[in-house]
Amino acid sequence: PQFKQIANEVKNCVIFARIDELPEEILDELAFELHIEWYDANASIDVKRALIKSSDIVHMYHGTPYAIERVVQDYFGDGHVEEWWEYGGQPYHFRVVTSNAAVTGELASQFAKAIEKVKRKSTRLEQVIVAMTADFPIYFANVLHTGDFIMVEQVV
Repeated sequence: PQFKQIANEVKNCVIFARIDELPEEILDELAFELHIEWYDANASIDVKRALIKSSDIVHMYHGTPYAIERVVQDYFGDGHVEEWWEYGGQPYHFRVVTSNAAVTGELASQFAKAIEKVKRKSTRLEQVIVAMTADFPIYFANVLHTGDFIMVEQVV
């Protein structure tokens, strides 16, 4: 019985290996302790878990496009950063391209606040592009009509 009690207490001490099992309150406290400035307490629990898991990488590359891409992927599930020279924009501007259609409303404001915490102060977020793709069947048809015109007149 003593070993079982010790095992349960040790299990409660292991935090990072159990991020997917932790309740939301503990995730909020953990984000505060890890100084994750781009963390939003109003985000969904899956987003919170993803932000905590990638926090070390974002801290290592803070201020780079890679760090912004990680935060974009944590909030939206997918996306990438295009720098100004890649699309012909103004110097020190960038844009984010994602295919997540839910990038409107509250999620967009959460994202904008998070990006401000991760990007360099000298760069500017120019726009967020939602790239939508769909498979539509396309049909082509041609018609060729050949014939002669014959004019018949009655002569009196």
